[in-house]
Amino acid sequence: MPDSLPLKPGDRVFRPLRIKHFRLKRVLGVPGLFSAGYGDVGSSIYYALGIVAIVALGATPIALGVAGLIYIFNALSYAEGGAMIPEAGGSASFARHGINDTVGFIAGWALMLSYIATMAISAYTIPPYLSYFWPVLNEASIGTLVAMGIIAFLMVINVLGVRESTGLNILFIGLDIATQVSIVVLGIVLILAVNPGVLAQNMFGQGNWPATPNLIMGIAIAALCFTGVETVSQLAEETRRPAERIPHAYVLMIIAVLVLFAGISIVALSAMTPQVLGDPINGWARDPVAGIAANLPSETLRDIFAPLVAVLAASILLTATNAGLLGISRLTFYLSSHQQLPKALGKIHHQFRTPHVAIILFCLIAIIMLGPGFTNPNFFADLGKLYVFGSLLCFTLAHAAILSLRIKKPKLPRPFKLRWNIRIKEKELPLTVILGLLTNAGIWIVVVVTQPFSRWAGLGWMAGGLVIYIIFRKFRRKPTEEWEIKPEKEK
Repeated sequence: MPDSLPLKPGDRVFRPLRIKHFRLKRVLGVPGLFSAGYGDVGSSIYYALGIVAIVALGATPIALGVAGLIYIFNALSYAEGGAMIPEAGGSASFARHGINDTVGFIAGWALMLSYIATMAISAYTIPPYLSYFWPVLNEASIGTLVAMGIIAFLMVINVLGVRESTGLNILFIGLDIATQVSIVVLGIVLILAVNPGVLAQNMFGQGNWPATPNLIMGIAIAALCFTGVETVSQLAEETRRPAERIPHAYVLMIIAVLVLFAGISIVALSAMTPQVLGDPINGWARDPVAGIAANLPSETLRDIFAPLVAVLAASILLTATNAGLLGISRLTFYLSSHQQLPKALGKIHHQFRTPHVAIILFCLIAIIMLGPGFTNPNFFADLGKLYVFGSLLCFTLAHAAILSLRIKKPKLPRPFKLRWNIRIKEKELPLTVILGLLTNAGIWIVVVVTQPFSRWAGLGWMAGGLVIYIIFRKFRRKPTEEWEIKPEKEK
């Protein structure tokens, strides 16, 4: 088959193992995929809005809008890639097949950094929301300690193999969307309609508009709001008719994300000044949606929505923390199975049948990452910037891989094929993929150049991973043969 996916090392070892012992059951439809993906995206608004406001101030809705456009580019590329290559791995899988093993590893290692940062941020923002019931959780030391405990608890649960309930996930996401829609409608009717000039004042008033570098950084950090694009792709091997349902899930996520995030950000800046919204100590940076509920101009509504937002946000953020951990375990198993990481990292526990080594290792890294939260007042923003480093890098490589497959394998079956193509020597290159590549790469370069913490911590993480990869590939003793991915018939 001249246009089949290129053969890669390690597949012959991985495939029999997957078929015999660990084959993933295809049970997910569009609602399950949407709930999993939106669980990540929807949870991010509960913390990312505040992180963006720290640097973007009154331009927060603008930053989220531009990031939302980039999210469309990312989601469309993942829709084509996920339908074309329905296997776990996300950007690591696309890059491995579209470019080579090394680039696939780089994408996967960058994605691991994003997952770890997502776990840390999600866990770190649970205590501020629960402080509605227990105010002591607002103290930095207590909140950080509780966040560490949450990750440790999830580590034990995931090693034991307790599974998530897809039905419960869908219920939570439905309640979350209904709550956010209610807050947006009430905010527009009771705040913005009563005082239409408040939004313009809080966005463009003196001292509210950020400097250009801060606006660019705000757009980069706003990528925090769009983490779910990888989650859907990671579930490709558990999806019924993935070629059809993965693109449908991405389209639904695009609509929901853009509408709700635009509404939430506008209402937030109508309810409070950007300085109050972006204050991580005395303001609402760590729990921005709670800030909206607390500033509704009705005591009755505040009494209803404040506890509801607290409980719902904590539940969704706990799910997002666990989703990050599940993503790391799947990704580690994928990379180790294709000889891109040592096999020991993807080892399955003999009793619990879970990748316990990866779960324990990366939970410990996330807990260590939370350490500065005890003393560093800038820790919250730094954590967001570190996430941006990893996510923008893996998104960039995903776009590059989709373009590479269009050039190298133009006749490869694409159940979902992007339109608006530029033809170059009979090759069709999607305009949205090109724009996605340029925007993600451009913002990533800005982050690396302007943010010392992201630069050194991110590059240090990547350098450490490459050292492990080079040593492992150099000294592995039994190179394996290759196999070809073929479409799987659904029974």
